[in-house]
Amino acid sequence: MKLLTLEGRVIADGLQFPEGPLAMPDGSILVVEIKAERLTRYGPDGRTLKVIPISGGPNGLAIGPDGKCYVCNNGGFNWIVAEDGHIRVHGRGDAYTGGSIQRVDLDSGAVETLYTHCDGHPLCGPNDLVFDAHGGFYFSDLGKHYGRVMDRGAVFYARADGSEIREVAFPVMTPNGVGLSPDDGTLYVTETETCRLWSYPILAPGVVGKEPWPSPHGGSLVGSPGGYQRFDSLAVEACGNICVGTLENGGISVFSPTGELVEFHEAPERMCTNIAFGGPDLTKAYITLSGYGSLIEVDWPRVGLPLHFLGR
Repeated sequence: MKLLTLEGRVIADGLQFPEGPLAMPDGSILVVEIKAERLTRYGPDGRTLKVIPISGGPNGLAIGPDGKCYVCNNGGFNWIVAEDGHIRVHGRGDAYTGGSIQRVDLDSGAVETLYTHCDGHPLCGPNDLVFDAHGGFYFSDLGKHYGRVMDRGAVFYARADGSEIREVAFPVMTPNGVGLSPDDGTLYVTETETCRLWSYPILAPGVVGKEPWPSPHGGSLVGSPGGYQRFDSLAVEACGNICVGTLENGGISVFSPTGELVEFHEAPERMCTNIAFGGPDLTKAYITLSGYGSLIEVDWPRVGLPLHFLGR
């Protein structure tokens, strides 16, 4: 494994637990602040272009086939803020009323809720999402923990028009990042607390092949870095590598599709939560360092995978 250091340009700092970076074709960057309950669009120079309030806990972002922004809303957390300003999650928010999938018009700022339940079961803490070429999207529901109780998480598939939602995998222990292979044939899912990266072959939109027991949810284990670490969200490179935001050690773990841990890019803080690719040739990586609240841009050694419906 190659050890590298993340060195980049700070686009924005002083943010309140940023997540869900999304690099737009015009060079602007979308990012949410979960604690501040808002979505902000920044210019490539770091200038604030637009702020959209989203109550609850806006988390993962993706652009859909209609050009609108789809948001995983985890419903909100409680927080611990250290004396030095470091922010971390501390269980389900006191004002929590449930999780949802929302659609945001980036021009008007209008926010509408598409899904709050699947088959009668409430969404507890939607976290990350990715669109396929058919216009549907996979999303993770990490769940919540509160007191002595922790929700069992799941992965879902839904239509962008609000017409259908289905369960893809359950139970998944704190599912977080979701992504697709370059051929759209494999779904990748990270688990935060187990620090594992799993894969599923996609048989049809919203339908995956599953391994038998003892796989806990039908996934095939791709890899885990070992030691005490935790996984967050992910992005995929054009060559098929999977880049995973890694907590505690703090950085980006890069796995090959066969499970080899090929690189670790060390971050300047432990809460390295998410990565997205952008720039004219998709060789810029936009990374959220959430504990101290920064969004940075770094030169990435390889080309990122274009996301569906971003217009590149």
